[in-house]
Amino acid sequence: MESINKLDLIRTILEDVEKDIFDEEIIHTLLEQKVSKNPQNEVNTFGQLAADKLAQFAGSWKFIIIFMLILFAWICTNIFFLLNPFDPYPFILLNLVLSCIAAIQAPVIMMSQNRKEEKDRSRSENDYKVNLKTEFIIEDLYNKIDELIKNQNKILKTIEKNQTEITHLEKTEQL
Repeated sequence: MESINKLDLIRTILEDVEKDIFDEEIIHTLLEQKVSKNPQNEVNTFGQLAADKLAQFAGSWKFIIIFMLILFAWICTNIFFLLNPFDPYPFILLNLVLSCIAAIQAPVIMMSQNRKEEKDRSRSENDYKVNLKTEFIIEDLYNKIDELIKNQNKILKTIEKNQTEITHLEKTEQL
């Protein structure tokens, strides 16, 4: 009678294992594949690097101070120091230069901002993939622990049943 219970127990355990094989293969495939990408490994073109550097410099206090000093020097030179100024008072040439700088600087800064947005989007997509993979793995671990507890309870019940049968048999033999 005891050997039949052991066989039933082994069959039950093996059936549970066979059901989980497919899930196990999926989890192992997930574990083997690297989901995350390292955005720092991307190769940037010369234009992209230049746009990033220009945006970084144009958005600094250093740029603002230098730009203000150049404007102040331009105006002072044309008003006070030159008898025949190359850009007299309404400073039309200065306005043209400033317009040209703005016309070139704005699209370059926009390109840099678009690249940063693309990197942020890629980073958030990467985080989502990693979180999703982690969620699947944690869920699988939770299910495995749940199965282990169920199997452990089955084993404990079988052991208890066998012990009661053994004690019952021992009592009947003693009589």
